This record gives sequence, structure tokens and C-alpha cells, in this order.
Amino acid sequence: MKGQGAKNRLRLELFPRAEMAVRSGHPWVYADSVKSQNREGATGELVVMYDKKDRFLAIGLYDAHSSIRVRILHCGRPATVGREWWLEKARACLARRESILCEGTDGVRLINGESEGFPGLVADTYAGTLVVKIYTASWLAHWEEIEDVFRTVFHSQHLIMRLSRNITTYAAVMGFTEGFRGEAGDATVVFSENGIRFEAAVINGQKTGFFLDQRDNRARVEQLAAGRNILNVFSFTGAFSLYAARGGAISVTDLDISRHALDSVARNFSLNPSLASVKRHTVQADAFRWLEESGESYDLIITDPPSLARRESEREGAARAYKRLNLAALRRLRPGGILIAASCSAHVSAEEFYGAVEESARENGKPFRELWRTGHAPDHPACFPEAEYLKAVCVEIC
Repeated sequence: MKGQGAKNRLRLELFPRAEMAVRSGHPWVYADSVKSQNREGATGELVVMYDKKDRFLAIGLYDAHSSIRVRILHCGRPATVGREWWLEKARACLARRESILCEGTDGVRLINGESEGFPGLVADTYAGTLVVKIYTASWLAHWEEIEDVFRTVFHSQHLIMRLSRNITTYAAVMGFTEGFRGEAGDATVVFSENGIRFEAAVINGQKTGFFLDQRDNRARVEQLAAGRNILNVFSFTGAFSLYAARGGAISVTDLDISRHALDSVARNFSLNPSLASVKRHTVQADAFRWLEESGESYDLIITDPPSLARRESEREGAARAYKRLNLAALRRLRPGGILIAASCSAHVSAEEFYGAVEESARENGKPFRELWRTGHAPDHPACFPEAEYLKAVCVEIC
């Protein structure tokens, strides 16, 4: 990465609490944590932080327009951040996926942001198409080098840049727009996950085009599906339903308010003819209202809503919503039925979420037992609290 000479390098001193947080491994420095700096900084600069004794603390990416003023790249001893540095980081990420990438799985997260040394950036691969989602404008000043590193390490046939909504204006000024870099490919890519084929809307879909983070929980549903009638709430692309069908489900019902989502379920089933024998139903409706008003019952229900708390101020309301949702689902279960409840709300802690589901189970008034809890999949590591968004719990009605 190109940077200023050592004499004119942007230098920050942090307040003691922020310094302690950086030393402990937290990857963000907020604007109000900066005690002083030697000059104004530009977005994308490499910035060096020193402690109160003027000793090297960390190096990071500076963002002049974000409340997260610095995203930490390295903490500890001084280091040179450049192409070789990034090659080593990217190769380490790829090596950690060796046990996941195989003949039956060519869709996986390759880089998971701060937790793997690429703060504010994630990269997913779908059958040879690499989708890089950027959440901080700081990366744009270094994009050409990073793109070269990713092409060198991941050998993708196609590479797509996706931009977080909050940086699109700045990116346009810098000359960047979303889409293919170099050779163009298809806007929708078919990839495999544990031998099941899915569509990924790599250009216009949410995030990078598919939610890869639930892969392991989908496999758990497959193990529980045999002989059961299954309801997939907030089904989106129907991934849980396809795993359930392969696991021997009698029927699968996909419930979602979006017709576009339900249409994508049908397309994904059409990609897997061997699963066509399962009885399929779709319901286009508000999930909360339908669960509370429907008279239908099921043997296994999955509740995997989109984030119910997009900011801290929504946390308490989200906890109540999780309780309401899962109580309604529990009341639709037959004797011996199973609820698999998931949350992707980072602002709702695991303790709050599990507590809400347990309250639902108690209020349902039937004996129950918890079978398992899960967190992040191996290709979605989380090394600091704000990154720990995914949690799921499996409850059986006795």
C-alpha cells in the first residue's frame, strides 16, 4: 500500500481507554477516542498510533468521514503493510477454508472482515466468481493493489465489487461503481453447497448474493427432517427447505412476504431435480400475523428472520419481537415437534436472544428441552463482540 514517508506519516495518540481496547484486540478506533494527531488525515491513509510513552501501538486505515475513524490492521510490534503483507493474509484466509471447499461446496466466505485482518471488507466466492463487499471508503485508495492480491491468491474467473450504501457517493467521486472488474460474467451464479445447487444474485442480491453463514445449521435441519412436515419462516431463497427435502421431509412450506423470494425458492428447487418429490407449499404473508392466525401445525419449524435490530435503540423491541415470533411458532408445533430459532441481529446479544426463546417456550406451557445452540460457521469467524451476530437454538417439545 502506498503511504506517506515516515517523517510525514499520520500519527495518532488515543485516550487511555481506547488504547487499552486496541491492545486487547478491538479493531475499531472511534473519532472521539482520538486524543491528538499530528495533522489532518485523508480517507484511505495508513495511520500509525502510539501510546502515551510514544511507543508503537498499532497501524490502521484512516477514514475521515466515519465515526469509526480507524480500522486496525495490525497491533503489537511495528510492521510494514504492503503487497506481501496482504498476500500472506489472503493466503492464510484461503488455507483456513481448505476443509470447507470441496467437490460438493464451491460457495464459501473467503474473508470475514475485521476478524481476519481485512477490516470493513468481506469476500465470498460462488463457483469461481469472487464478490468483494466494501463497508469503508478507506479501501478505495488501495483497491488496485488489493484486487491484484485477490486475483493472485483466489484465482477467480470473475471479480465483482459491491459497495455499502453509505460509501457509494464517495466511491463515485473516486471513480468506482459496483459491478464486474475486468471480464464480465452472469448476474446470477449457480453454485453448490454440500451438494445442493443454489442461485446467488451476485450483482443485485442482498449482501454478496446469498447467505452463506447458515450452511452448518442447514445441515443440522437435514439431519432432523426425516418423516416431518416442515415450515420455513422467512424462507427467503428456501435454502433450509432444500436441505430438509434431501433429509427426507414429507413436506416443506415456505413462508415469506416477498413474492420475489418465493419465486427464488422455486428456481432453487428446479436446480435440484432429485428433491422434486417432496410436497411443497408456499405462503406469501406477514410471518408474525400468519403464525398467530393460522390453524396449521407442523413437526419442525425454522424461524430465521432478517435483523430485527439494525441499531442499538431497537434492541429491546427486537428481543420482544423474537419472543413473540417464537411463541407463535411453538404454538404451531405438534407434540414432539422441534423449533429451530435463529437471530442475525448483532445488537441483540446471545444471552438476550436465548432468553427470549426460553421465555417463549415457558409461556407455551408445554414441557421442552434444548437440543443445541450454535454460533458462527468456521468461515465466518468473529473475534470481537460487535462481530458476533449469528446465533441459533434448537428446542424440542417433549
